[in-house]
Amino acid sequence: MSGNTRPIEASIRTDFRDEMDYGSYLGLDELLSAQHPMSDPPHHDELLFIIQHQTTELWLKLVVHELRAVRRFLDADDLSRALKGLARVKHIQRTITEQWSVLATLTPSEYAEFRGSLGQSSGFQSHQYRAVEFLLGNKNAGMLQVFRDKPEVHAQLAQLLDEPTVYDAFLRLLARRGHKVPAEILDRDVTQAWTEHPELTVVFKTIYEDPHAHWELYEACEDLVDIEDAFQLWRFRHLRTVQRTIGFKTGTGGSSGVGFLKRALDLTFFPELIAVRTEIDGPLGA
Repeated sequence: MSGNTRPIEASIRTDFRDEMDYGSYLGLDELLSAQHPMSDPPHHDELLFIIQHQTTELWLKLVVHELRAVRRFLDADDLSRALKGLARVKHIQRTITEQWSVLATLTPSEYAEFRGSLGQSSGFQSHQYRAVEFLLGNKNAGMLQVFRDKPEVHAQLAQLLDEPTVYDAFLRLLARRGHKVPAEILDRDVTQAWTEHPELTVVFKTIYEDPHAHWELYEACEDLVDIEDAFQLWRFRHLRTVQRTIGFKTGTGGSSGVGFLKRALDLTFFPELIAVRTEIDGPLGA
């Protein structure tokens, strides 16, 4: 190189009159024109706020896509592919959790200058976030009311409400592999939020006390715990970012704000996988 300039190789394509290019494949014209600040005049920091939430929604779209596939692989007894999907979800969760650090650079004074432009819009209205919760077990039919004016979205969430969760699919796989999952759990009303079943902890105790005999299932259990931990960390970072930005103001969508977000930390997906840790004993004589 000379003059700190890298020459373009002769083989690199530069004529795209009759070919699809990078921007066309990704729909960048549409994607990069989808940011519409509502403040007037547009406040400098509103673009950060919009992009933060738009990128999170893109990642949530992929999480929903992957969790649907995980459930499908579990139903097909293809646990290894299900584990690959869970691993990908964990990486996505790490990414969207780290994104809160970018939004946390928005100071209370900066946010106050355009917060009024949000109207009643709120992250509470994210249908993809609800889809993730439904797929993992936090079913809540009342949430559908938020989307009654969006028939297509309402129908998607109603369908997920009526379908088994990832956890349901995993428990059915356990039963097919000979583990004594109670019939009333396998036949439960899947439209209801998951609640802890102590008798299921006994099933997991068998797996955890002899992981070498049940290694693939043991690994799946730990991956599910990782998913829950990462989701709770995301919720916590959300809470802390909101608190440092607006304190204890009410949310733009009408919630109590920080107090409402704190209560989300009490929601669980796989409580038996936490409860079993209390029951695990070491080898005799240890």
